[in-house]
Amino acid sequence: MSEKRTNTPKNKKPQIKINITWLYLAIGAFLIGITFWDTPEESKKVAYSQFQQYVEKGYISKIVVVNKETAEATINENDSLAFIEIYGSTDAHKHIGKKSILEVSIPSAESFDNYITSKQEQNIEVTYEDRTDLFDSLIVGFGPFLLIILFWFFMMRRMGGGAGGGIFSVGKSKAQLFDKDTTPQKVTFKDVAGLEGAKEEVQEIVEFLKSPKKFTKLGGKIPKGALLVGPPGTGKTLLAKAVAGEANVPFFSLSGSDFVEMFVGVGASRVRDLFRQAKEKSPCIIFIDEIDAIGRARGKGPSINSNDERENTLNQLLTEMDGFGTNSGVIILAATNRADVLDKALLRAGRFDRQINVDLPDIHEREEIFQVHLRPLKLEEGLNIDFLAKQTPGFSGAEIANVCNEAALIAARKNRESVGKQDFLDAVDRIIGGLERKNKLTTATEKNSIATHEAGHASVSWLLQYANPLVKVTIVPRGKALGAAWYLPEERQLTTKEQLLDEMCSLLGGRAAEDICFSTISTGALNDLERATKMAYSMVVYYGMSDKLSNISYFDSSRGDYSFTKPYSEKTAEIIDKEVKAIVDEQYNRAKEIIKTHREQHKELADLLVEKEVIFADDVERIFGKRPWVSRQDELSKENKKDSEEPKDNNIDNE
Repeated sequence: MSEKRTNTPKNKKPQIKINITWLYLAIGAFLIGITFWDTPEESKKVAYSQFQQYVEKGYISKIVVVNKETAEATINENDSLAFIEIYGSTDAHKHIGKKSILEVSIPSAESFDNYITSKQEQNIEVTYEDRTDLFDSLIVGFGPFLLIILFWFFMMRRMGGGAGGGIFSVGKSKAQLFDKDTTPQKVTFKDVAGLEGAKEEVQEIVEFLKSPKKFTKLGGKIPKGALLVGPPGTGKTLLAKAVAGEANVPFFSLSGSDFVEMFVGVGASRVRDLFRQAKEKSPCIIFIDEIDAIGRARGKGPSINSNDERENTLNQLLTEMDGFGTNSGVIILAATNRADVLDKALLRAGRFDRQINVDLPDIHEREEIFQVHLRPLKLEEGLNIDFLAKQTPGFSGAEIANVCNEAALIAARKNRESVGKQDFLDAVDRIIGGLERKNKLTTATEKNSIATHEAGHASVSWLLQYANPLVKVTIVPRGKALGAAWYLPEERQLTTKEQLLDEMCSLLGGRAAEDICFSTISTGALNDLERATKMAYSMVVYYGMSDKLSNISYFDSSRGDYSFTKPYSEKTAEIIDKEVKAIVDEQYNRAKEIIKTHREQHKELADLLVEKEVIFADDVERIFGKRPWVSRQDELSKENKKDSEEPKDNNIDNE
C-alpha cells in the first residue's frame, strides 16, 4: 500500500475564503444605513402661521432661505422667554445652542420676501442659499452604473458556475470524479449479476490497468477504448463502474449531453479540459454515457444545415482519442443503445478498439439478477427464484429490479409480513399490462365478447405446435387493454417460417373467434392486427419468406434513420402488398378452422373466463388436454436439472 500523498505544505497557513455573497450584503447594508442615517436633530419644524407669530413677538434673529422652499429661522439666544414658549420648558438654557433653529416650509420665495420686508423693524437678517445633497447626487449620478456593474458581475458568476470562475469557466469539464479516496463504496464485478460475456471482455482492461507491464513487455499497447452497446437497462453504466472499481483507478463519469452548450466552441473546450484532467489522474477511466448525443454520423440528417457545434465537439473528441498527443493510461468507456447512428471514424480501431454487446439476460442471468435484488426483501419461505426467472422473459436488469420493488410495495399494501409468489406475479402483470382498472364498467354483452376474444387466443395458441406456451388469460382491464392472454415466449436465437406463421395465427385467433361465434367483428383486435401485419410485412420485405419474392431482402442496415426513397419499384410494392394480404388471410382462415373444429371447448373456456375472469394454463389443459409438443423452454429446464445435481440453493428463505 502506498502512502497517501498531499499537496499542501505542513507549514502553510490555511487561506481565508471570503464568500462574495456576504460582501454584497455588507455593501447593501452600508448604503441603506447612509440613506436612513441622520445627524442629531437640531431644528424644530413648525407651521408657517406659528412662524409668523414668533416673528411678530421678536423671537427670530436670523433667517436662511434654502432652495426657495424652506426657511431656517434662528431663535434669539438671549430671549429665554422664546425658548420657554416654543419648547414649553422652564430649563431654557438647555435648548440654547442645541435646538435654536426652527424649520418652516414657505409658500413661495416672492411672498416670503414681501412678508419679511414688511417686518423691517424687527432687524431680521435674511440670506438665500442653494444647497445640494452630496449623497443624493452620487446615487442619481452613479447609481445606475453601479447597478449595471453588479448585475453583470452576478451574471458572469452564474454563467461560470461558481465563485471566481466567471465566463471563462463555462468551457470547463462537467465530469464527476469517483476516486478511491473520495468514494469508499466502490462497485465491483460481484455487484454485477449476469453479463458473463461482457465481463470477460472488459476483464482484459482491468488486468491492463492493474499490471500494464505484463502486456507492454511483449509489445502490446493499451486499448484506447471500449464501446458498450445494448438495450436500455441492461447494466452498461453499472459494468463501467465495476471496471473502475476492480482496477481501483479514478473514474470520470459524464453524459454525452454534458458537452452540448449554447455557446460556440464550449463542447470542444470541455473535451480538452476533460482529457487534461484525465492525464493528470492517469491511469484512469473516462466513461461517457449516451455518447450518441455527440457521436452521431457527420453530414447526415433531415436538414441541409448540420449542427456545426456538435460536429466540432466530435472532431475534438476524435483528435483527443487518437491525435498527435499521447493519452497513456487513459481508457475511454462509452455506452449507447444506438450504435448504428455513430460516426464510422469514432468506431474504427485505435479509438474504440472493441465493441462489447450487453444483451438482455437469459434465464440463468435473470436468476442471478433476482438473487441480487431480492437480498434486501423479506421473502416467504421456499420462494423459487427459477420460477421468477421463467416468468420474466425479455426483462432487463432494470425491469427485474422494478419487479422486485413493485412486489414489495404490493405486499405492503396488502399488510403482509413478507413478499410472496403471488406478489411477484401481480408485479409482473402491473409492469407489463399496466394498473388494474377496477372502476372500469363493462356490460354483460361486452364482457362476453371480451371473454370470447381472449378464449380464441388461448385456444388457437394451445393447439398450434410453435405458438408460445400459455401462462394465463384474463379479462380484467389493465391499462388500455380490456383483456389479455399472457404467454411465456421461448428464448431462441433463430425463428423459422413455421414459428412465425403459428404466432401470427394465434394473434388472429381473437378476431376469428368473434367472427365464428357472433358473425360480427369489433375494434378489440386493433393491437392483434397491427402486430400480425408488421410480422407479415417483415416476412416478405426483410426475411424473403414469401413465394413470389423469395430469398430477397430490402432491408438496408447502412441506410440509417433518414430515407426518402424505397429500395424497390412501384410494381414490386404492389406484389409486396398482395403477398402480405395473402399471408394474413391464410392465417386468419386457419384460425377460423381451428375455432370451428374445437368450438365446444372454446365455448367452455369462454364461459369459465366470464365466471372467474382469470384462468391459467391448468384450466386450458383440463379442457383441451395436454399439449403433445414439448417446448424448448422445458427442454432447457430438464437439462439444467441434470446439470445441477449438486446441491444448489434455488429457494430463498428468510433468516
